[in-house]
Amino acid sequence: MTNRITVSLDDDARTALDGLVKRADKPRSELVRQALTFYAANYDAATADAEPNLEAYHQMLSSGEHVLLDVDFLHCFLNYVEDESGDPDPAFLKLADKVSEYHAREYEHRFASLGELLDWLSFCGFLTVRETEGDTYHVVFPTESVKWFMMRFVELSTARLPFELEVEEGVSKVLVTEVRPGDR
Repeated sequence: MTNRITVSLDDDARTALDGLVKRADKPRSELVRQALTFYAANYDAATADAEPNLEAYHQMLSSGEHVLLDVDFLHCFLNYVEDESGDPDPAFLKLADKVSEYHAREYEHRFASLGELLDWLSFCGFLTVRETEGDTYHVVFPTESVKWFMMRFVELSTARLPFELEVEEGVSKVLVTEVRPGDR
C-alpha cells in the first residue's frame, strides 16, 4: 500500500534533492523514501549533540597547532626515540619536556582540576580515563610506551596548576590522584 504525503521544501532542501536526483539517477519519490528510512535507522546519530566535540576538533586542527596522527605512527615515533639501552634519547626528552613546560604555562589558565586536563587528553585520543573515587582517576593507555610518554607530559604540564599528583603505575594503567594543599 502506498501513502502519499505533500512536503514543502525550502531552497536548501530543494537544491539538495535536485542534486541527489542527478547523482543517483533515481526518481525524487524513491530518494525521499530512502532518505526517510536512512534517517529513521540513524536517528540517534543524526540527533546526538556532537557539536561540542566537532567544534573542538575543528578549532584544534584549523589553528595548525594540532594534526591528526595515526596511532601506529605515534608508536613508531616513540619506539624510534629509544637509544641502544631502550631508554628515551636525551635529546628527545629535552624537546618533549620543552613542549610540556610550554603547555604548563598554557594549562595554568585553562584547567582548574586534574579531571578537566585528563578529559582533554582523552578527547585528544592519548588515553582513556574514568574517575574512580573522589579526585582519583583510573587512566588507561594503549601501550606502555604511550604511558611513559603521556605520564611524563601530564606530570610536567601540571606543574603550574594548584594541585600535586600522586601516581601509582601499573603496566599500561595508572591511578592518578589530585592532591590540593591542605588535603594531606
